[in-house]
Amino acid sequence: MDVQLRHLAVLVAVADAGTFTDAARDLGVSQAAVSRSIAALEEALGTRLVQRTTRQVGLTGVGTQVLAGARRVLEEIGHLRQIVEQARTELRIGYAWAALGKHTRRLQKTWAAEHPQTPLVFVQSGSVTAGLSEGLADVAVVRRPLTDPRFATALVGVESRVAAVATDNALARRRSLRLAELSRYTVAIDARTGTTTLDLWPRGTAPTSVRPTHGVDEWLTLIAAGQAVGVTSEATAHQNPRPGVAYRAVRDAQPIPVLLAWWRDDPPELLADLIRLACEIYLPPS
Repeated sequence: MDVQLRHLAVLVAVADAGTFTDAARDLGVSQAAVSRSIAALEEALGTRLVQRTTRQVGLTGVGTQVLAGARRVLEEIGHLRQIVEQARTELRIGYAWAALGKHTRRLQKTWAAEHPQTPLVFVQSGSVTAGLSEGLADVAVVRRPLTDPRFATALVGVESRVAAVATDNALARRRSLRLAELSRYTVAIDARTGTTTLDLWPRGTAPTSVRPTHGVDEWLTLIAAGQAVGVTSEATAHQNPRPGVAYRAVRDAQPIPVLLAWWRDDPPELLADLIRLACEIYLPPS
């Protein structure tokens, strides 16, 4: 079955216009071309779709059903074209929890000054690839290595770790904490998109109680209720303030690498500029 999109478009035009002549005029082609397209579609499907009369055309019963399907197909194709066109006119940055934290706005403003015709748009996605594998993002902010060889990454900076505790927890009265102090509590861990695992604690000091969570909102809700504590990137604290949650520095935790990731075989056109600007904003002030 060799059904072509242009044949479906002609069928829709004929149905809307009512005659081959009017459909040809609307499409900017000859009447003969319209007739050939309808004939080719009928041959491909193996059935008559259009009833031809001297004054106008009408659809057969099957033709009416095919017309509905043709409209859906053309609408979906139009949607796909819109996605591609949008990808050409903006650069979408995916993130799971916190974009670039306190650096997000600075990057947006610097980018807008250099590339005013290509907006930098941040989109949140709760997937391991922060929207890359789903096609929601052109580049993603990730804070742990991606093992999938389809994606390439570049290190743009590092961030310190902070603890998240309920504001009525005694730990909230401290300016900074140690990992061992947190291990006395149930620790909320998002193993899928979070930045904390039990490997963060030295051997023999890991928390005995862990509460699995799914995404930053669930994680914060548990902590605000005093049902758990957590460890995350400083970016989470800047981008996700929450009533009932206090963020405190963790003195003895390793910093978190901040990576930009993209499809290895399809890097965005302005990727090099994005990496350069992201690296610059993470540089410590001189």
